[in-house]
Amino acid sequence: MTAPQRAGGLGAALRLAAIGLVAVVIAVALIVIGRVHTPNYYFSLFGSPTDALRAKSLLASIVLGAAVVQVLLALWIYRKLPLAGAAPRPVRPAHRIIGAAAFLLTVPVAIHCLIAYGVQFTDLRRTVHSLAGCFFYGAFTAKVLIVQSRRLPGWALPVAGGTLALLILALWYTSAVYYYNNFSLPGF
Repeated sequence: MTAPQRAGGLGAALRLAAIGLVAVVIAVALIVIGRVHTPNYYFSLFGSPTDALRAKSLLASIVLGAAVVQVLLALWIYRKLPLAGAAPRPVRPAHRIIGAAAFLLTVPVAIHCLIAYGVQFTDLRRTVHSLAGCFFYGAFTAKVLIVQSRRLPGWALPVAGGTLALLILALWYTSAVYYYNNFSLPGF
C-alpha cells in the first residue's frame, strides 16, 4: 500500500467523483433494499434474540477495537504517529489483515440486521444505526478504491479511513452501547 501521490487537476477530481458516486450508489442500494424488504424478526444467525444481541454487540466491540488499531497502524505507516519512527515492514500486511478481518466480522452482523430488521427510520437511534450501516459499506468500497488508485490528492485516503472509523463508532454506539446500557443510549 502506498500513499496516493499529490495530484490535482480534472483527472484526479473525476476519479474521486467516480469513487464517491460508487460509494453513494452502494449505500443507497442498501437503504432501498432494507426499506422494501419485509423484516423477518424471527431470523437469526446467532440463536435466540438475546443471544443475537449479545453476539452482535461483542462483534461490534471487536470491530471498533480493530478500527482503533487500524487508525494507529495507518498513522504509523504514513509517519504521522508521534515518536514512532518508520513502521517496520510487517506493519503494512498487518494493517491489511486486520482490516480484512474486521470487515469480515461485519458481514454476518449486516446480513442479520438487514434480514431481521431491514432499514428502519422509526426513531433516532434506529435511523442513525441503519444509515451508518448502509454508508459503512459504501465508505469501505471507496477506501479500497482510493487505496488502489494512483495520483489522487493526499487527503483522500485519510478522509476515507477516518470516515470508516467514524461510521464504525456510530454503529457501535447505536448498537453495543445501547445493548450494554440496558437498551438506552447516553446522550439520545
